[in-house]
Amino acid sequence: MQNPPYPALRELMAMLGEAGRHLAEIGTCEGAAGNLSLCVRWPLELRETFPLVCDFALPLPVPELENATLLVSGSGVRLRDIKDDPLANLACVQVKEGGQSANIYTVKGCRFSRVTSEFNSHLAVHNDQVLATGTNFHAIVHVQPVHLTFLSHIPRYQDELYLNTHLLRWQPETI
Repeated sequence: MQNPPYPALRELMAMLGEAGRHLAEIGTCEGAAGNLSLCVRWPLELRETFPLVCDFALPLPVPELENATLLVSGSGVRLRDIKDDPLANLACVQVKEGGQSANIYTVKGCRFSRVTSEFNSHLAVHNDQVLATGTNFHAIVHVQPVHLTFLSHIPRYQDELYLNTHLLRWQPETI
């Protein structure tokens, strides 16, 4: 839960940029592998920063996220690039009244044609957490370790249960 004063849009984009850069530096993502999103449930002024607005079909109804804004990385963007050019690498999805549809806000020079391919999962997890906790601020980080075999050299990952638990948490499609 975030308390007032709430971070402004530029601050939130800077946070995502720092997270993306850090994740790249520690080797958790390679190329465009990985994505980030924030769910913010306080008013944000989007039009001044992201002037292009289009209707956006939500993959599922999310009435709990009515009027929430999701800052989402674009499909194919590199997390490390968010810090240097957040406007080209992020979009804002603002859920409309009733949670059945949304608007997507972008800029002319964005480097993607759609938001992350994991958007459905991000939306469902944000919805679940808002419903369960009532939070007004929720973040999702989804990355893949660059060198999975490296993990087998770390003692705690030599335990099969420990390794499998973490692998399935990081990459649920492994199942």
